[in-house]
Amino acid sequence: EVQLVESGGGLVQPGGSLRLSCVASGFTFSNYAMNWYRQAPGKERELVAGIDPASGRTNYADSVKGRFTISRDNVKNTVYLQMNSLRPEDTAVYLCNAKRLWVSSWGQGTQVTVSS
Repeated sequence: EVQLVESGGGLVQPGGSLRLSCVASGFTFSNYAMNWYRQAPGKERELVAGIDPASGRTNYADSVKGRFTISRDNVKNTVYLQMNSLRPEDTAVYLCNAKRLWVSSWGQGTQVTVSS
């Protein structure tokens, strides 16, 4: 059974940092592209960052470039999202996604709230 378990969310002040983690199990992690999405109330789910399985090549939404960094540890079956210089508009539920060909799996999400 595929499982993706996110952690690391919480309440942070503007300008602060958080590190999200997503631990994967039930599939060959190193074969899958891993992505972080987010969904704010009343808004569509959007891709925040992604990382390729083999090359480690990364991609980011324009809104987070230079502030967020995605990384993966294929030994620990974990993908991370380091978020710096957080803004109120980054407030959302952040979801981990594993994707390969036609297969796409999701975690339950972790809430990130940026507020003073």
